[in-house]
Amino acid sequence: MSLIILIMCNLLLSFAVNAQVKPTPLEEEIPAVKERPKVALVLSGGGARGFAHIGVLRVLKEMRVPIDFVVGTSMGAVVGGAYAAGRSVEDIEEIVRTTSWENVLADRPARDALDFRRREEDVVLPSRIEFAVTRSGIALPPSAAGNASLEQALTRLLPAGMKSEHVNHLPIPFRSVASDLVTGEMVELTDTPLFITMRASLAVPGMFAPVHVNKRLVVDGGLVRNLPIDMAKKMGADIVIAVNVGTPLAEEKELGSAISVAQQMIQILTEQNVQRSLKELRPRDILIAPNLNGINFLDFSEHHNAMLAGDIATRQMEKRLQSLTTSVAEYQRYEQLRTAEGNTADVSLPIASIDIQGTQNINPEILLKQSGLKVGEVTSEEKIRQVTGKLYGRGDIDHVEIDIDDKLDEREVTIKTHEAVWGKNRLRLGLELSSDFKDTHNFSLGAMHIAASQNDWGGEIRLAGKIGSDRVLGGQFFQPLGPGSEWFVAPSIQSNSSSADLFSAGRKIFRIGYKSSMIDLPVGHQIGNWGDIQLGFRRERAEVKKLLPEEIGPDSRIFQSTEYLRFRVDTLDSLAYPTRGKYLTVNWERALAQDGSNRAILNSSIIGMSAFKSGEWAGHIYGEWSRSQGDFAPLSLGGFLRLSGTPADSLSNKTVALGRIVMAHRIGSMPAALGGAVRLGFSAELGGGFGEGEAVKFSKIKRSGSGFVAFDTRFGPLYFGAGSTQGSGSTFYLFLGPIW
Repeated sequence: MSLIILIMCNLLLSFAVNAQVKPTPLEEEIPAVKERPKVALVLSGGGARGFAHIGVLRVLKEMRVPIDFVVGTSMGAVVGGAYAAGRSVEDIEEIVRTTSWENVLADRPARDALDFRRREEDVVLPSRIEFAVTRSGIALPPSAAGNASLEQALTRLLPAGMKSEHVNHLPIPFRSVASDLVTGEMVELTDTPLFITMRASLAVPGMFAPVHVNKRLVVDGGLVRNLPIDMAKKMGADIVIAVNVGTPLAEEKELGSAISVAQQMIQILTEQNVQRSLKELRPRDILIAPNLNGINFLDFSEHHNAMLAGDIATRQMEKRLQSLTTSVAEYQRYEQLRTAEGNTADVSLPIASIDIQGTQNINPEILLKQSGLKVGEVTSEEKIRQVTGKLYGRGDIDHVEIDIDDKLDEREVTIKTHEAVWGKNRLRLGLELSSDFKDTHNFSLGAMHIAASQNDWGGEIRLAGKIGSDRVLGGQFFQPLGPGSEWFVAPSIQSNSSSADLFSAGRKIFRIGYKSSMIDLPVGHQIGNWGDIQLGFRRERAEVKKLLPEEIGPDSRIFQSTEYLRFRVDTLDSLAYPTRGKYLTVNWERALAQDGSNRAILNSSIIGMSAFKSGEWAGHIYGEWSRSQGDFAPLSLGGFLRLSGTPADSLSNKTVALGRIVMAHRIGSMPAALGGAVRLGFSAELGGGFGEGEAVKFSKIKRSGSGFVAFDTRFGPLYFGAGSTQGSGSTFYLFLGPIW
């Protein structure tokens, strides 16, 4: 009898233990093979140096070394999380190669992903110096890089359907580490969705915004545990393969700036905890330390060399890794089970409900309209995920999370948003200057204030002004005609004061001062996020005063009423140095002078540009045609990239035509805090002016060209160049700001 009781107790105990520990898919399917030791892969943080982890995974796969647990910090959490979720090593490598890391590190989404209104701001004031305007005053954004591109890149790395998967339910058990920004404590991310786990561990202070996880504000885990070997042991690892790609401490000669000193302080904290972790390695554990000399934390363009370094370092440990290899059949079975969930087909289902949460100033109805989702519509999960890009493009949302709950034959969608602190009220500051090192020198400081979500229909106020050579002050109220409506009105007022040289036959004859005030009343229709069409009426009062020489003629005043029709397309990824996209403006105006003559002036113009890229070369083809039918011919050419070498605006006539091709080669980069790429380029230009009724003749077309070095600064494009026009001389140029 006692024997029977003993047997039953053992059976109950066995059942209880099995019920408490839910096996992972790999544990369920792969039988133990001669008590194979459990292997944990620990991947450290290191920014762009973390791409070396992909090279390590590539060799481990080649050697058929199965991994039972994955632990990662920062970039190690990104690569490790994607691998644990079922992504193949080849897929991870391809995604890294095709991702625009420059966009990921940018302070906003790619320009061609923004709403048309946001793109228009670059035309008004081409600067990236922005602040939030709050009741407490002016505030900086919480991070140098925006959330949108980063979170979209992380989403691409994860297999379909795995973004919201709990880390305990992945094909391979996965853990990550973050740092509590309030207490400084280590946060073990053991009970969170995979995406949040990866995003939190990668929240590099100052670069990417902190993340709230379980009511704790957390940042990059490298500050407290950059190589979490202890977590791997807790998971039950018999052998640890640790990969350390941390950035070494800088030498004294490299600590010449405040930024480098601040970075060194962070590296000291990180290196200290790495050294403590390395002491936890046992004789049977394996340490892989790729040689990443020459690749720093932010060198994301060096992903190929980083992966190669990981590959080489892993092969150097081949003898020690050999004992962990399995047979071809066993490893194939392992890989099939690891990637099975990641290869799940994306099924389209009808949407049963759409719930938008987290809005404060923005009307949820507007976001629903902009999402493009509709209840009852049969939609794939991938299409629903694409909503994040549309909402980020507004510019006033810094986090979007989408939950999809499939029930039977329909799906419920929840869109959780977080409005950006700087989204409601933004202040942009700009600087423009130009000089031909002869007679023309212009300098202006600019500011623009955007006050968004003024009402339930999404009204927006834009105030802009300049002081300096040009003095401008204006305001516009943009009002959609309903929540999320594509129809709008945009009344505006503006006054400006400036001066300019007037030319005759290419010679400067006098200088004028120009003052004007204007009221504009357009009604328009937005076309997707790439263009609009407007029909409007403008009333303008202008005063022209001869400045030099003083004895030439009296002042004149002009009162003018103008009707206009305008069509615009803008899909450029950058106004300064576009590498893709198109730009088109078609404008027609009919102006009536209010001087008793009621004479009409018809103006029409077409401006088009197409951008392209080939390797490190990028450029654009530009064309412009403008015509004025009336007594006054304000159309002109001359200046940098508008017949370079010819004095600015010195060639005027009733019809002007211009064509050019510009190409530039990327030769380097500035520090991220100052801007972006440095380019060396050239232009070839053709253009001319023609009188009323005059035929366009090639003999009157002027040919010119330029060479320049360009810097993509946060204030806008900075050019140093020299240009020459055949028969018109040569000129050197300095430009900061827009040039077309």
